[in-house]
Amino acid sequence: MGAKVDGGISGVDRRGRRGGWAGLRSVAQSFAREFGPKNVHVAHVVIDGSIDGDRIKSRAPEYLTTLGEDGALKLDDIADAYWYLHTQPRSAWTQELDLRPFKEPF
Repeated sequence: MGAKVDGGISGVDRRGRRGGWAGLRSVAQSFAREFGPKNVHVAHVVIDGSIDGDRIKSRAPEYLTTLGEDGALKLDDIADAYWYLHTQPRSAWTQELDLRPFKEPF
């Protein structure tokens, strides 16, 4: 796999970090179990894709162009997702939220 602009992590490196990401998810689940009854909403948010922001625009604008429409996450849309978590009623709290651009390959 080639290099990506998401922090310089190539596909090989990403596979090697999956164990760490699983650990973060487990910690978030443990915190949710412990602190949820104390009215603390704990959520694990996965941002899986390039973010259309100043960093990528200044360092790799051609990469952003190759992603095309709906190929990168928009900052306002990420903010909306976090606001959604913040305003959820306790009867339907989200514990894990995955954010991916429409064109992100799985």
